[in-house]
Amino acid sequence: MGVSGSGKTLVGKLLSGALGLPFFDGDDFHPEENIQKMAGGIPLDDKDRKGWLIALNRLALEHRGKGAIIACSALKRTYRSLLGAGMGESIAFIHLKGSFELIKSRMEQRKGHFMPLELLRSQFDALEPPSKALTVSIDQSPEGIVEEILKRLQ
Repeated sequence: MGVSGSGKTLVGKLLSGALGLPFFDGDDFHPEENIQKMAGGIPLDDKDRKGWLIALNRLALEHRGKGAIIACSALKRTYRSLLGAGMGESIAFIHLKGSFELIKSRMEQRKGHFMPLELLRSQFDALEPPSKALTVSIDQSPEGIVEEILKRLQ
């Protein structure tokens, strides 16, 4: 979990490979209306996110027995509660944390993503840092992030 540009997809794919678990990018589950709204520079509200979060919860429940890596912003406590509904202790959140300046610089280099740089501030404003998550600084290489996650999960 983390704001847009924090590396959720890249780190998620690397972690998936290291753990032998399937990877799912939460962005792929947004309805077209959400994508158009964000592409137009309009932040999503709680109503926009609800159906998307329910779809990701269903995905998590489908993979509860064997596991999966799901990249999702999960910015608010209520979103994480919805994502984890019915999962019990079978879910763990990993918060990829970085400064606004670092993530902004990374987003400026990113090509072909529907999330415009102008919405980054709204993501930081909405973020409710989790108290029950493994928080990892993104101020290191993606491989270093995965290595730290694997050590801390043991």
